[in-house]
Amino acid sequence: MKAIGYKDNLPIEDVNSLQDIELQIPQAVGRDLLVDIKAISVNPADYKVRAGMPVEGDDWKVIGWDATGIVKAVGDEVSLFKVGDEVWYAGDFTRQGSYAQYQIVDERIVGKKPSRLSYAEAAALPLTSLTAYELLFDRLQVAKDDASKSILVIGAAGGVGSILVQLAKKLTKLNIIGTASREETTAWLKDLGADAVINHKHKLSEELEKYHLAAPDYVVSLNGTEQHADEIAKLIKPQGKFGFIDDPKSFNVMPFKAKAVSTHIEFMFTRSMFQTEDMMEQHHILNEVSELIDNGTIKTTLGENFGIINAENLRKAHAFLETGKAKGKLVLEGF
Repeated sequence: MKAIGYKDNLPIEDVNSLQDIELQIPQAVGRDLLVDIKAISVNPADYKVRAGMPVEGDDWKVIGWDATGIVKAVGDEVSLFKVGDEVWYAGDFTRQGSYAQYQIVDERIVGKKPSRLSYAEAAALPLTSLTAYELLFDRLQVAKDDASKSILVIGAAGGVGSILVQLAKKLTKLNIIGTASREETTAWLKDLGADAVINHKHKLSEELEKYHLAAPDYVVSLNGTEQHADEIAKLIKPQGKFGFIDDPKSFNVMPFKAKAVSTHIEFMFTRSMFQTEDMMEQHHILNEVSELIDNGTIKTTLGENFGIINAENLRKAHAFLETGKAKGKLVLEGF
């Protein structure tokens, strides 16, 4: 089968950073599905792993953690899906990824693909939907029915933010404040349902004062956590909740102590990496999001289609994603 992989951690400008390769089609056993991949999307996790995770031995490393496709074969313990089903998923950090014609994935982290979306439109959503949903409802445990509470989403126009804003708007009564720095991304967030948008290039506390916005009960940082940490501690409501998903080199919790702010880390791969008892929750979340899409409650966050799935187009997608200027998600489809 066709696949795209790497053996060395190289800058994306190097043609060997991602290469077109041929691999054997894997076999489905146990609770695994063999999926014929139709479309994928790229995430910050992709370029972080490509640039920083060494390959053991002489094997190729195939990355990618968003995919849509058709079930081609099933293991002997599979009960949730059958051959021919259209599926979507974000995969498992410890296994070979979705930059391939076929992929093995555990059925417990797979959901039914939304029927109203194309494969490319759907591929934009699994990882970000799982991250956003888990962050809101598993980590922060936001109050769904309290219209007096608000949430500040830092870096809200990216992949995770674009779905998190929609989920918060449609599934809660929270007042949603997003951050962006360009007219284009500000308009994007307002279209997705943000009640207010402030500029993260300025001091966040001053931006809240400028627009007469109350201290948020919840703050979510999707990027730049190290840069914004002091401001977050300054502006968050006492006894509030703070969650983040990025990788600050250092993070000092002490500024949050006086306000008794709880701090939460979201990592979407935890359930599959550690085979947690509630691993099946990702199957349920993906099915719930699929229903929300099919009934018109939320929409795809596809930003740009980079063409067929090959090394050249993936290098271009990685390079653009690394600029930090992407709006929504970058997808590729077909081989």
